[in-house]
Amino acid sequence: MTEGKLGARIRKYREQLGLSQEQLAVNAGLDAGFVADVENDLVYPPIGNIIKLSRALGQRVGTFMDDQFRPDPIITRSGAVEEETASHRGAKGHYHYFPLGNGKSDRHMEPLFIRIEEDESKEMSSHEGEEFIIVMSGKVLIKYGKMEEVLCAGDTVYYNSVVPHFIGAVDGPAEIYAVLYVPM
Repeated sequence: MTEGKLGARIRKYREQLGLSQEQLAVNAGLDAGFVADVENDLVYPPIGNIIKLSRALGQRVGTFMDDQFRPDPIITRSGAVEEETASHRGAKGHYHYFPLGNGKSDRHMEPLFIRIEEDESKEMSSHEGEEFIIVMSGKVLIKYGKMEEVLCAGDTVYYNSVVPHFIGAVDGPAEIYAVLYVPM
Protein backbone atom coordinates (compact mmCIF):
# COMPACT_ATOMS: atom_id res chain seq x y z
CA MET A 1 0.00 0.00 0.00
CA THR A 2 1.34 3.40 -0.88
CA GLU A 3 1.74 5.93 1.91
CA GLY A 4 -1.65 7.23 3.03
CA LYS A 5 -3.67 5.52 0.29
CA LEU A 6 -6.61 4.31 2.41
CA GLY A 7 -7.15 7.61 4.21
CA ALA A 8 -6.70 9.64 1.03
CA ARG A 9 -9.19 7.53 -0.90
CA ILE A 10 -11.80 7.69 1.84
CA ARG A 11 -11.35 11.47 1.97
CA LYS A 12 -11.61 11.71 -1.85
CA TYR A 13 -14.91 9.81 -2.05
CA ARG A 14 -16.32 11.61 1.01
CA GLU A 15 -15.52 15.00 -0.52
CA GLN A 16 -16.93 13.95 -3.92
CA LEU A 17 -20.24 13.23 -2.14
CA GLY A 18 -20.06 16.57 -0.32
CA LEU A 19 -20.05 14.88 3.10
CA SER A 20 -18.33 16.13 6.22
CA GLN A 21 -16.40 13.65 8.36
CA GLU A 22 -19.26 13.83 10.86
CA GLN A 23 -21.86 12.99 8.18
CA LEU A 24 -19.80 10.06 6.93
CA ALA A 25 -19.39 8.83 10.50
CA VAL A 26 -23.16 8.92 11.07
CA ASN A 27 -23.83 7.16 7.74
CA ALA A 28 -21.26 4.45 8.56
CA GLY A 29 -22.28 4.10 12.21
CA LEU A 30 -18.81 5.09 13.40
CA ASP A 31 -17.34 7.79 15.63
CA ALA A 32 -16.40 11.04 13.84
CA GLY A 33 -13.02 11.12 15.59
CA PHE A 34 -12.33 7.62 14.30
CA VAL A 35 -13.12 8.70 10.72
CA ALA A 36 -10.74 11.66 11.11
CA ASP A 37 -8.01 9.35 12.45
CA VAL A 38 -8.49 6.98 9.48
CA GLU A 39 -8.31 9.85 6.96
CA ASN A 40 -5.16 11.15 8.67
CA ASP A 41 -3.54 7.67 8.74
CA LEU A 42 -3.36 7.63 12.53
CA VAL A 43 -5.29 4.35 12.72
CA TYR A 44 -5.84 1.53 10.24
CA PRO A 45 -9.37 0.25 10.77
CA PRO A 46 -10.41 -3.37 11.11
CA ILE A 47 -11.96 -4.77 7.93
CA GLY A 48 -15.47 -4.47 9.41
CA ASN A 49 -15.05 -0.70 9.67
CA ILE A 50 -13.58 -0.50 6.15
CA ILE A 51 -16.72 -2.28 4.94
CA LYS A 52 -18.95 0.20 6.81
CA LEU A 53 -17.05 3.14 5.29
CA SER A 54 -17.18 1.66 1.78
CA ARG A 55 -20.95 1.05 2.06
CA ALA A 56 -21.55 4.59 3.36
CA LEU A 57 -19.58 5.92 0.37
CA GLY A 58 -21.32 3.63 -2.16
CA GLN A 59 -18.09 1.85 -3.11
CA ARG A 60 -16.86 -1.73 -2.96
CA VAL A 61 -14.20 -2.51 -0.37
CA GLY A 62 -11.49 -3.02 -2.98
CA THR A 63 -11.90 0.56 -4.17
CA PHE A 64 -9.82 1.64 -1.20
CA MET A 65 -7.11 -0.99 -1.67
CA ASP A 66 -6.53 -1.47 -5.42
CA ASP A 67 -3.73 0.30 -7.26
CA GLN A 68 -4.32 -0.95 -10.79
CA PHE A 69 -6.19 -3.44 -12.96
CA ARG A 70 -4.63 -6.84 -13.69
CA PRO A 71 -6.14 -9.35 -16.14
CA ASP A 72 -7.46 -12.71 -14.90
CA PRO A 73 -6.31 -14.93 -13.39
CA ILE A 74 -4.85 -13.09 -10.41
CA ILE A 75 -1.92 -15.14 -9.13
CA THR A 76 -0.20 -14.19 -5.91
CA ARG A 77 3.16 -15.84 -5.37
CA SER A 78 4.24 -16.83 -1.89
CA GLY A 79 6.28 -14.03 -0.38
CA ALA A 80 5.24 -11.51 -3.05
CA VAL A 81 2.21 -10.04 -1.31
CA GLU A 82 2.61 -6.63 0.32
CA GLU A 83 1.07 -5.45 3.56
CA GLU A 84 -1.93 -3.20 3.01
CA THR A 85 -2.09 -1.73 6.49
CA ALA A 86 -0.57 1.45 7.78
CA SER A 87 0.68 -0.13 11.02
CA HIS A 88 4.18 -0.56 9.65
CA ARG A 89 4.26 3.27 9.36
CA GLY A 90 3.19 3.90 12.95
CA ALA A 91 -0.61 3.83 12.74
CA LYS A 92 -2.39 1.83 15.44
CA GLY A 93 -4.00 -1.50 14.62
CA HIS A 94 -4.05 -5.15 15.68
CA TYR A 95 -4.56 -6.50 12.17
CA HIS A 96 -2.01 -6.57 9.33
CA TYR A 97 -3.78 -7.14 6.00
CA PHE A 98 -2.17 -8.67 2.92
CA PRO A 99 -4.77 -8.55 0.09
CA LEU A 100 -4.74 -11.42 -2.39
CA GLY A 101 -7.18 -10.11 -5.01
CA ASN A 102 -5.79 -6.66 -5.82
CA GLY A 103 -6.16 -5.76 -9.46
CA LYS A 104 -9.32 -7.81 -10.08
CA SER A 105 -11.65 -4.88 -10.50
CA ASP A 106 -14.83 -6.95 -10.94
CA ARG A 107 -14.41 -9.11 -7.83
CA HIS A 108 -17.23 -9.90 -5.43
CA MET A 109 -15.03 -11.32 -2.66
CA GLU A 110 -12.08 -9.94 -0.71
CA PRO A 111 -9.43 -12.64 -0.16
CA LEU A 112 -6.88 -11.67 2.51
CA PHE A 113 -3.97 -13.06 4.46
CA ILE A 114 -4.09 -11.45 7.92
CA ARG A 115 -1.56 -11.38 10.75
CA ILE A 116 -3.35 -10.72 14.02
CA GLU A 117 -1.89 -9.38 17.25
CA GLU A 118 -3.65 -9.74 20.59
CA ASP A 119 -6.32 -7.09 21.19
CA GLU A 120 -7.55 -6.53 24.73
CA SER A 121 -10.65 -4.58 23.64
CA LYS A 122 -12.34 -7.50 21.84
CA GLU A 123 -14.61 -4.97 20.12
CA MET A 124 -17.43 -6.63 18.18
CA SER A 125 -18.15 -5.71 14.56
CA SER A 126 -21.05 -6.37 12.22
CA HIS A 127 -21.66 -5.64 8.56
CA GLU A 128 -23.50 -7.14 5.62
CA GLY A 129 -22.03 -10.22 4.01
CA GLU A 130 -20.30 -13.46 4.87
CA GLU A 131 -16.80 -14.42 6.00
CA PHE A 132 -14.80 -17.63 5.68
CA ILE A 133 -11.61 -17.99 7.73
CA ILE A 134 -8.86 -20.63 7.82
CA VAL A 135 -6.47 -20.47 10.78
CA MET A 136 -2.90 -21.02 9.59
CA SER A 137 -0.96 -20.53 12.83
CA GLY A 138 -1.53 -19.58 16.45
CA LYS A 139 -4.83 -19.57 18.29
CA VAL A 140 -7.79 -17.42 17.27
CA LEU A 141 -10.74 -16.43 19.41
CA ILE A 142 -14.02 -16.05 17.56
CA LYS A 143 -16.87 -14.35 19.34
CA TYR A 144 -20.09 -14.72 17.33
CA GLY A 145 -23.14 -13.29 19.02
CA LYS A 146 -22.98 -14.87 22.49
CA MET A 147 -20.85 -17.84 21.39
CA GLU A 148 -17.08 -17.94 21.99
CA GLU A 149 -14.73 -20.53 20.52
CA VAL A 150 -10.95 -20.84 20.20
CA LEU A 151 -9.72 -22.10 16.83
CA CYS A 152 -6.29 -23.62 16.13
CA ALA A 153 -4.20 -24.14 12.98
CA GLY A 154 -6.26 -25.97 10.36
CA ASP A 155 -9.62 -24.98 11.87
CA THR A 156 -12.11 -22.99 9.80
CA VAL A 157 -15.18 -20.88 10.45
CA TYR A 158 -17.82 -19.59 8.02
CA TYR A 159 -20.45 -17.13 9.22
CA ASN A 160 -22.96 -14.44 8.39
CA SER A 161 -21.14 -11.22 9.27
CA VAL A 162 -24.31 -9.25 10.06
CA VAL A 163 -24.19 -11.01 13.46
CA PRO A 164 -21.85 -9.11 15.82
CA HIS A 165 -18.49 -10.87 15.80
CA PHE A 166 -14.85 -10.54 16.84
CA ILE A 167 -11.76 -12.35 15.56
CA GLY A 168 -8.60 -12.01 17.65
CA ALA A 169 -5.35 -13.71 18.53
CA VAL A 170 -5.02 -15.65 21.80
CA ASP A 171 -1.69 -16.22 23.61
CA GLY A 172 0.40 -14.43 20.99
CA PRO A 173 0.05 -13.57 17.30
CA ALA A 174 -1.91 -15.67 14.80
CA GLU A 175 -2.19 -15.89 11.02
CA ILE A 176 -5.34 -16.53 9.01
CA TYR A 177 -6.64 -16.57 5.48
CA ALA A 178 -10.00 -14.82 5.19
CA VAL A 179 -12.42 -14.48 2.31
CA LEU A 180 -15.07 -11.81 2.73
CA TYR A 181 -18.18 -11.39 0.63
CA VAL A 182 -19.90 -8.03 0.90
CA PRO A 183 -22.94 -7.48 -1.35
CA MET A 184 -22.99 -4.17 -3.21
